[in-house]
Parts: sequence; C-alpha cells; structure tokens
Amino acid sequence: MIIKKVILENIRSYEYEEVELGEGSTLLSGDVGSGKTSILLAIEFGLFGLQPGQKGSILLKNGKDKGKVTLEFQVDEKNILVERTLKKGKSISQDYSSITIDGKKEEISVTELKQRILDLLNYPPEFSKKQNLLYKFTVYTPQEEMKEIILEDPEVRINTLRHVFGIDKYKTIIENASVLRLKLREEKRLMEGITSNMDEDEKEISKKEEELEVMKKSTKNLEEDFFERIKIRKEKEKDKEEIEKKQEEKNKIKEEIGKSKIMILSKKENFSTNEKLASDLKREIENFKNLNFDEKKIRELEELIIEKKKEKEKLFDKNFKINSEIEILKTRSEEHQKLHRTLSDLKLCPTCQQDVDAVHRANVLNNSYNEISKSKNRIEELEIEKKEVLIHIKENELKISSNEKSLTDLKILKMKLEGITEKEKRLNEIEKNKELLKKDVTLLEKHLVSLNDSFFSLSKYDSIYNEKERELKEALKKEKISEIKLAELKKEIEVYSKTIMELKEKQKKIIKIKKKLEYVSELENWINKKFVPVVTFLEKNVMASLKKEFSALFSEWFQTLVPDHFSVRLSDDFTPLIEQQDYEIDYAYLSGGERTAIALAYRLALNQVINSIMSRIKTKELLILDEPTDGFSEQQLDKMRGVLEQLNVRQLIIVSHEQKIEGFVEKIIRFKKSYGLSKKE
Repeated sequence: MIIKKVILENIRSYEYEEVELGEGSTLLSGDVGSGKTSILLAIEFGLFGLQPGQKGSILLKNGKDKGKVTLEFQVDEKNILVERTLKKGKSISQDYSSITIDGKKEEISVTELKQRILDLLNYPPEFSKKQNLLYKFTVYTPQEEMKEIILEDPEVRINTLRHVFGIDKYKTIIENASVLRLKLREEKRLMEGITSNMDEDEKEISKKEEELEVMKKSTKNLEEDFFERIKIRKEKEKDKEEIEKKQEEKNKIKEEIGKSKIMILSKKENFSTNEKLASDLKREIENFKNLNFDEKKIRELEELIIEKKKEKEKLFDKNFKINSEIEILKTRSEEHQKLHRTLSDLKLCPTCQQDVDAVHRANVLNNSYNEISKSKNRIEELEIEKKEVLIHIKENELKISSNEKSLTDLKILKMKLEGITEKEKRLNEIEKNKELLKKDVTLLEKHLVSLNDSFFSLSKYDSIYNEKERELKEALKKEKISEIKLAELKKEIEVYSKTIMELKEKQKKIIKIKKKLEYVSELENWINKKFVPVVTFLEKNVMASLKKEFSALFSEWFQTLVPDHFSVRLSDDFTPLIEQQDYEIDYAYLSGGERTAIALAYRLALNQVINSIMSRIKTKELLILDEPTDGFSEQQLDKMRGVLEQLNVRQLIIVSHEQKIEGFVEKIIRFKKSYGLSKKE
C-alpha cells in the first residue's frame, strides 16, 4: 500500500489543503501545533472512519457544519480514491462515504466501506470489529500511545499483544472449551436423569397393554346396546312424523284464518277510506261549482305587475344617479379642503420657489371656500331627494308583492276549477270500488267460518303430539347415554394406544440418549485430558517464539539508538527490562530521550514481528512515525539516519519538528500555522 494524496476540507485547523505523498521517505516538518499530526489523523479517518468511542469533534474544524477527507492510495497496482464526510447535527457523525477503484465509483455505507478497505489491505477477518489495532501497530502509532503500552499493567499489555498477534484465539479456544465442558456436564446430568427410569417405563408399557385388551372386549357389548337404542329411536321418530303432518295441517289452517281476518279488516278499512274520500270529493265539487272566477282579471294583474316593475327600475336608476353625484361632490369638496389646508400655511411656491402673494392666496382660498359651501348645499338637497326616491321604491315593491300574491291565488283557483272533471271521474271509480269491497268482505267472512270448523277438529292431535315428543326425547336420551359410554370407551382405548405408542417411542429415544451419553462422556474426557493441554502447549510455544523474535529485534533497535552500557530484553509478559551493569533500571528513571528510544525500538520491533507473522497484509510496505525523536540527544539524532536506512519499506512518513531529520529523508513538506489556520509553506 502506497499513500499518494490526502485532501483535508474543514479538518481540525485546516480549511482546505492537498498533501501529495509518494514512495520513499517523506518528512512532515513544522513547529509544534502547526498541523502535522492532523495529516496522519486524516489518513486514518480516510481509511477506517471514526472509531467506536471516538468523537467527530476531534476532527471537524470548530464553527463548521461539514468536513471532508479525500484519500488516494495504491494497492496491488489498483488506484483507490476514498471520500468520507463529517456532518454536524445534534452530534458530529459520519455523513457520506464512497470508494473509487480504477475510476469506478461506488457510494456505500460507512460500515461497508471499512470492510472493503480491510479486504483490500488483506487484514484478517477477526480485525473487522477491532479498533484499528493492526493498523496502529503495523503502520501508525502515536508515540504517546506506545509509551502507554510499555507502562500498561502487564496483564492488560499481554492481552493487547495477544489481540494484535492474533494469538488471543488460543485463549478463546480454551475459554470456549471450558464453556463446552460445562454444557457437556449439564447435558450428561440431564441424560442420566432421563435414562434412570428405563425399567419402570418398560413395566408401565406391559401393564397398559393388558388393560387395553380388556377394554377392547367390552367394546362389543356396548356397540350392540347402542344399535338397539338407534332402532327404538327411529320408530319413535316415525310415529312423531305422522302426528306432525296433522300438526302442520292445523298450523296451515291457523295461518289461513289469520290471513283471512287480516284481509277482512283491510277491506273494511279500504271501504271506510273510500267512503270518506267520496264524501270529500262531493263537497269539493259543490264548492268549486259555486265559485265566481274571471280570467280577464289575471291578464290585468299581469300587466299591472310589469308596469310597476318598469317604474321600479326607473326609481333605481334615479337613486344610482343621485348616489354618484353625491360621491363626486364629496370628492370635490375634499380636494378643496386639502387645497385650503395647503395654501393656509404656504409661504413659498413649490414650483418657482418665489414668495406667494397674499392677495392671490386669499382669492384662491375664498374661491375654494365658496366651492366647498356649494358642494355641501347641493349634497343636502340630494340627500333629501334620495330619501323620497327610497320611499317610492319601498311603496312600489309592496304593491308588486301584493299584486303577485293576488295573481298566484287566481292561478291556483283556475287550476282547481280545471280539475273538477277529474274529480267527478274519480268519484265514480270510488263508488264502484265500494261495491266490490262489500262483496269481498261477505265471501271472506263465510270462508273464515269454514276454516274455524276445520281447525277445531284438528286440535285433538295436540295432546297426542306432546306424548309422542316425550317418548322420542326419552329414546334419544337413552341412545345418547349409550353413545357416550361407547365413545368414552373408544376414546380411552385410543388414549391407551397412544400412550403405549408414546412410551415405546420414548424408550427408543432413551436408548439413543443412552448411546449419546456414552459419546458425551468420551468427548468430555478427551477435551479435559487431550485437547485443552495441546492448545495450552501450542499457545505457550507460539508466545515463546514471538517473544524470542520480538526481544531480539527490540534489543537490536535499542542498541542502535542508545550507548552500549545499556541492554534491554522482554519479560514473559512482554514488559521491557532495562539493565545496566547487571542492575535492572525502572523505566521512570530513564531520561526523556531514553524513554523515547525504548518506545521507538518497541514500535519498530513490533512492526517487524507482525509483518513477519502476517506476511500477506498489504500495509507492510508503509510505515508512519510520529515524533520518533522526542527528547533525543544530538548523538541519538545522528543515529536515526542508520535506523531509517535499515527500515526496508517502500514508503516512510515521518512527523517531526527536528531540523536534523531533514537531512535523512528524500522529501520534505513544511507546514505553518497562522491566525489559527494550518497550511503548507
């Protein structure tokens, strides 16, 4: 992996900056706080995004709502461009992400992008949910973080390194084996409890099979009794059906009696209604014949209404003209009043800027006053005329309304007179209908008498029907009891058969469980005595091998940076041990440069060990060192040239404010900070 370019937009102290990188060694130079480390943080964010627990406020520039990092790098001859943005809302979060591989762009989620980067860098899958530990220990570790690892509690440090080396899988295997053993023991206890009652279950099966045979013999007697009860019940049903026919015949007659009564009542009501209607029609005909109607009066009223409506329109026109003249006079009066107010205080002509003559102003004001007075008098005359017109309009509308009502009454009277002939025809029809209704009532009353006689003769079957119904209910009850006894016995036989079958199936399963119990016991014994010891032995051997290689590299790098009177090595928990003339020296008593040398040697040794055991990761050609010479003496700074020459990487990025380092690298990029903004020089 080679980083080619990183672009920062509103990141930390940068508003916008492009940093071109490439193969070989590059120094990011500048004063403390000039923004060098921000470039490294932007590279890490571009690759992996925000880490769990990491706040976006660390990266987003203060006062900005959006920030962006664009990272261009190369892996296996593929040119890759990654874009990530930050957005400020209730909190600062990742907003957008995309990846472009050889010109083909994809907009994907933050999680998908991180997984895609890990796949491209060939990181082991187990590192997908770990906080960039492999990147931090192979590529870029802030110097202070490495010092923290050295000073960390030994158990925490060894667990962290196990995590990085991927050896924590042995510990996980042993822990999982312990969990498995607990589950196996629990399963054994459960299976032992299940198989403990095998003999009792066998005896229970034999007992239930004997009881089942006895119940099957009893079934035959109950079936014979049940069939006899069915035969008796069917005979009773047949007797009841014969009586029911008589009952149905009686009910039909009863229904027919009801219908006849309703028809008689209905026809009598119709007769009464027709009689009243005929009386009303006769009275109306007599009244209409006595009415005095003159059709000429209708035409006179219509002409009078038209004449009054024309007169009304003329009055409306006159009222409109009066209103219009009043409005014109009011407007003119307002204009003269406005002119009067303006001229009263006017000393200088607004057009010619000359003094206004007092005589002229008085003449104009006098004319204006006369016009206002005339308008007022004329408005008063018009208001009086308007009231008179409104009175005439109201009187006219009352006359029109009265004449229209009289006209309507005459037209209604005309329509009534025209309907006399129809009423006379209707009266004849009603008289004929009355005669027909009288005949129908007579016939229906005779038919009703006949129906009542027939109904009385069939009523004797009611008591016979009740007796037959009681006998049938008794027969049904006995049949039901017999059926229930038979069904209960069959159900019991079914339950017994099912229980026996279930017990036999249970026995088969218990036999299988017994075989499984034997296998589980063997498996538990194998895990305890063979598997766990082998995994423990493997872990110890791998850790010992790694410690040996790590310790040798750590000592080699340290001896390059520090005078020969110091020697270093690693303890079993990977704690650096510093010795001078066979005396162990505590890390806290070392000088700042010596502590930095310990951390740098530890960092470089760790980098080489990880790259050797994970030789397929694509970041081993890249190394980033952040202030690697903090506190170094001049002598130690001179030795850094040899250290950098020994690093066999395609791309080395160093962040330092030491001028001497500039002579050790191929390319220098300088940064400065002015008024809170960082930029390249």
